[in-house]
Amino acid sequence: MIGVVWILLCWLIGQGVSHLVDGYVSGNIVGMVLLFLLLLLRVAKAEDVRPVAKFLLGTMALFFVPYGVGLIESYRVILDNLWAIVVAAVLSTVVVLLVTGHTFQWINRLFGHKTAKKR
Repeated sequence: MIGVVWILLCWLIGQGVSHLVDGYVSGNIVGMVLLFLLLLLRVAKAEDVRPVAKFLLGTMALFFVPYGVGLIESYRVILDNLWAIVVAAVLSTVVVLLVTGHTFQWINRLFGHKTAKKR
């Protein structure tokens, strides 16, 4: 039961922080980072949070049902804009892959050689 309290408390604090910064950062993200920090610092026990987290992850598919229904109801809008959606999806995927690859190579050049010498 205490696991539910930890998760809801972190979510609530995250929503509050998100409201304070005018929604610049999602409250869900702030809450997850806060819960991670609490688990890392051992303020919250992983044994307490684990059963609730497993339950929520197991039932996560149910949370997507409303979005699926919304997609089915607005299929005409999606069909009218299908090419724009496909182009945006492909381009954003390529951009993410390129940026991630270049960032990895840059970090590897900065730190990769130093760690290889320590072995």
